[in-house]
Formats: sequence, C-alpha cells, structure tokens
Amino acid sequence: MRCPFCGSEESQVKDSRPSEDGAAIRRRRLCPECGGRFTTFERVQLRELTIVKRSGRRTPFDRDKLARSVAIATRKRPVDPERIERMISSIVRQLESIGETELPSSAIGELVMKHLKQLDDVAYVRYASVYRDFRETQDFARFLGEEGLSEVVDEQP
Repeated sequence: MRCPFCGSEESQVKDSRPSEDGAAIRRRRLCPECGGRFTTFERVQLRELTIVKRSGRRTPFDRDKLARSVAIATRKRPVDPERIERMISSIVRQLESIGETELPSSAIGELVMKHLKQLDDVAYVRYASVYRDFRETQDFARFLGEEGLSEVVDEQP
C-alpha cells in the first residue's frame, strides 16, 4: 500500500480489525520511510462488475459513484450516515450475488430506488427525479401519485 505522505510502496500493518459496518477491514499502517501513520479500509470484492449503460457503453462498477449519488439524494435529510453506508454495502452485495459480471445500469437504479424508498421518502423522490429524468412538474406529480407519496409534497415547507 502506497504511503500518502511520501509515496513509498512499503508500509507495515500495525493493527487490523473489522470496520464498524462489518463490510471492510480497517488497517492502521506505518510507513518505514517517513514514519507517517495512515488508515486504509479494504473491502472484499466477490467479482469485477461491469455496468452496461443505456447507450451500450461499458464501464467498471464504481462503489464510490454509487455512494456519491446516494449522498446527493440524502443531503440535508435526517438519515444516519451509518444506515446509508449499510444500505450501500447491501446494494453492492446484492449486485455481486446476482452472478452476472455485466449488469445494466437500470438494475442498479431500480435497486437503489427500492432501498431509498425504505430509507427516506424525500431521498427516494430526489433520486427518482434524476434516474427517471423528470423534466416538468407534471412528471413529479404523476410519479408521486403512482407511488402513493403525495403526502411527501405536503410535508415540505
């Protein structure tokens, strides 16, 4: 593991333990070159996943991109960050357990929407508005009516 301070390729593991969410290993490391201490988180990856976009383009699955999109949907919402992290880990495990190495982007979008609906209605609608490409207020109204979420609009100031 490369030292973030001096760039040395060598580092020594001083402590390893499961992360709080149990989905990663937290390692405290020491660089023998500069004496810098740093932490890494290592996740088990069952298989390399490739995402097939609507355009047909193929890209490697990026957990961080998934986390960023969920963070945008849940921004300024009263949702515990630990619950969000558990949700993301659950989604990744589900994707890896499907058994396919290539997955359509729509499968990820639907899975995220399913989990967000259970987590927070407003985050769910925010994510859906981008994922389903809402262009006009009627798109929101139609979606909220279909999902039985018209009360979400009434809750907002």
